[in-house]
Amino acid sequence: MPNYILMLHTTPTKNDLSHFSPEQIQTVIGEYMAWSNKIKADGVYVGGNKLRDEGGKFLSGQNGSFRVTDGPFTEAKEVIGGYFTISASDYDEAVEISKDCPHLKYGGRIEIREIEPTP
Repeated sequence: MPNYILMLHTTPTKNDLSHFSPEQIQTVIGEYMAWSNKIKADGVYVGGNKLRDEGGKFLSGQNGSFRVTDGPFTEAKEVIGGYFTISASDYDEAVEISKDCPHLKYGGRIEIREIEPTP
């Protein structure tokens, strides 16, 4: 069965949870954990992680040289806040599995891509 990556896109200014109380943040985290546990119990979970909110690095290359820059930053229009990898028979099943992910409840967008196996 193919694997799919669910990239959790967020718009920092639109999906900003900084106005949430610590208790509300814990509720949101609990929703993600419950969803993750559900897909584990369903046998479709392969992996996943939340990415750190701050920084990161961009690498770009051309003509044998490369450049490293800091980013993404909260000023970015969109960032990937985390990902899940699932096993599904096709895109339709991957969508079905993903549609109750709490990320959508909080205004995020999920990009689903099939992972091409490599030898």
